[in-house]
Amino acid sequence: MILRLDRIAIPLPKSDSPDPNAAAAVQELLGGKYGEMSTLMNYTYQSFNFRGRTPLRPFYDLVANIAAEEYGHIELVAYTVNLILTGAGKRDSDPTTAPLEPLKDVRNSYHWIAAGNAALPVDSMGNPWNGTFVTATGNLKTDLLFNFHLECGARANKIRAYESTRNPTARAMIGYLLVRGGVHIVSYAKALEKLTGASVGKVLPIPDISNKKFPEAKAHEEKGEHLKLYQFSVDDYKRAGEIWTGPHPEDGKECTFQHLPKDYGAPAPDLEPEPQLGAPLDPETLADMAKKLGGK
Repeated sequence: MILRLDRIAIPLPKSDSPDPNAAAAVQELLGGKYGEMSTLMNYTYQSFNFRGRTPLRPFYDLVANIAAEEYGHIELVAYTVNLILTGAGKRDSDPTTAPLEPLKDVRNSYHWIAAGNAALPVDSMGNPWNGTFVTATGNLKTDLLFNFHLECGARANKIRAYESTRNPTARAMIGYLLVRGGVHIVSYAKALEKLTGASVGKVLPIPDISNKKFPEAKAHEEKGEHLKLYQFSVDDYKRAGEIWTGPHPEDGKECTFQHLPKDYGAPAPDLEPEPQLGAPLDPETLADMAKKLGGK
């Protein structure tokens, strides 16, 4: 079970202007093969299917904690897509003025035709996310190696999306996820090293491109976010700290395992209505509904 909090991981700045094609690029980080839906579902099913949990408990706890964090990452990317799409069409409730005409040439038409300027479980070209992206082999070494590969692929896509847009909302989100995804890369590397004795860092990139090149990521690293693995449970999944320990491979600082601080995150954005995309309710109808619900 997952405890949900009515907050998002970081405050997201509002875009200066809508950019539906940037939103399409960001969709890859949500519903693409290496997107956040894939990381969530891979780790979730690996945790559901985990056998030999008692002797291998630290590895199970690691995968379970990271799976829970990925839920929040999906939420963060979805809000980013929504904010970038806000105001992309002409705000006019009169359909005869063709208020959506400015959107007819954007790359991902599902955003405005199917979702009302909102995020969807699809990639940058509108292809739906699907369960064939999930790898849960039942072999712990194989799954951990795949998870490392998945996080490295996700990192590459985040960097490319960052390089494709100057949108401040997109870059703020990507900077944060580069740091937290980096924690997951190093976590799986440490897990493989503890399980096999192999020196993963001598063979595989963890990472090749430093987060310090990205100002939005550097700001989180300066707060030590690259050193923290979070326990996404009040009392359970405690033994992941047996894996997330020792020095960070990039700066040598000590890795720590801890609960989320009580003040972690930020209020979720209140998304503005788009009257050209639906049939907005008139004030009388809203007042009647509120009265029936016992509100104002």
